[in-house]
Amino acid sequence: MPSISTLGIGSGLDLNGLLSNIEKAESGSLTAITTQQASYKTKLSAFGSLKSALDGFQSAAAALGKASLFGTVTATSSSTGTLAASADTTAVSGSYTINVTQLAQAQSLVSAGQASATGAIGGGTITLELGRTDGGVFTPGSAGATQISLGAGSSLADIRDAINQANAGVTASIVNDGSGTPYRLAIASNSTGAGATLRIGVSDNGDIDSAALAAVVAYDPAGTRAMTQTLAGLDAMLSINGIEVSSGSNTVTGAAQGVTLNLQATGTSNVAVKSDTSTIGNAIQSFVAAYNRLQGTMANLTAYDPNSRSGSPLLGDGTTRAIQSQVRAALNAVQPVAGSNAPSTLMDIGIGFQPDGTLSLDSKKLSDALGGNLTGVQQLFSGADGKSGFGNQIAGMVGGMTGYKGILTNAKDGIDATLRSLQDQYDASSARIDATMATYRSQFAQLDLLMSQMNSTSSYLTQQFNAMNASGGK
Repeated sequence: MPSISTLGIGSGLDLNGLLSNIEKAESGSLTAITTQQASYKTKLSAFGSLKSALDGFQSAAAALGKASLFGTVTATSSSTGTLAASADTTAVSGSYTINVTQLAQAQSLVSAGQASATGAIGGGTITLELGRTDGGVFTPGSAGATQISLGAGSSLADIRDAINQANAGVTASIVNDGSGTPYRLAIASNSTGAGATLRIGVSDNGDIDSAALAAVVAYDPAGTRAMTQTLAGLDAMLSINGIEVSSGSNTVTGAAQGVTLNLQATGTSNVAVKSDTSTIGNAIQSFVAAYNRLQGTMANLTAYDPNSRSGSPLLGDGTTRAIQSQVRAALNAVQPVAGSNAPSTLMDIGIGFQPDGTLSLDSKKLSDALGGNLTGVQQLFSGADGKSGFGNQIAGMVGGMTGYKGILTNAKDGIDATLRSLQDQYDASSARIDATMATYRSQFAQLDLLMSQMNSTSSYLTQQFNAMNASGGK
């Protein structure tokens, strides 16, 4: 059967336009579905914004729920040029007068001058030991001795490199003093203190005579000293509230409980150790700010615009109302306290609700509470056990809302399920429309072909009649 390549050519009818109108009418059901999908996707996005605000509020509450926050202390030095001070959670509040009379110092030795840094000197075995020297008597430390073997004819540079490669707790270098024999080997302890002084022994290495090597590097506090001590190994000396203290390092830890002192120079400094109420106050301010962001998010997502007569995605949403109600009730709760003057509500430390639903913070009232009853403020947020209080209660409640099978999670899961159902409906409707249009297209093609054939027959018959009429008239 002949076919029509372009629909409507055979019949002269606007069959394509007719098909387009039919398809547009059939697709009306798809438009309704896509409108619903857009609405649910907007609501799902709104729930995402709400969850983000809830997560921020939960984090701020959880920070206040940690008892360690309220145990932080600060240490300040009145003379940072003399010493810097820091404190850990074991420090107790107090004041210390510290007089630094001597800084810890690392021992340094230097050899006699040599004409060349690379000229041959000698060989043998160097034995390096770190220990304590008192009154010229050397007592070896627990690290033990390090032995370094040097071949015959080793130079000053070879000696330096071999010592540094041995990792013996010292550093060797070559100093040029500008004299006629300028090259001198310098050996310095890597650690400060009288307990990190050096003894350097030199012995024969097999058949190598070590005398020349010993004449350069040997150093025995109680014997031969080929090297000269330019700096003595010294302990830091200080007094804390009149109590004498010594330290092998300029970083003094534990002399005052929980306090670390970094000594900079000799002199006197007063160190004050006190609770870090500034950090605690900032954490409470962050908590208030996080709630206000949450409240602002919920207000925006549930707003109604009378001018456009349109509402935000979560206007009238039951899940949002429930979350708002539960959070507000938790903030108004009364905490069990120990002591008649301990704060039991947020209002007791200056946190209260404003008419628009946000929280306000009275900085002076908070400062007074932190300064007057820090333990009470701690229990208000973290509980006497470190597991209750506003911080832990609110963090747990919000975590339950946003976690597995939580009220917000269930709402989002419900929307996801609805979107999947709508997509299934869309796919089914689209397939039905495609099938319907295929049927119409086939029927229109047949109509077009039939009309074409009828038009051809009509044209043929007209020609025949015209020919017969013309013949009969002659």
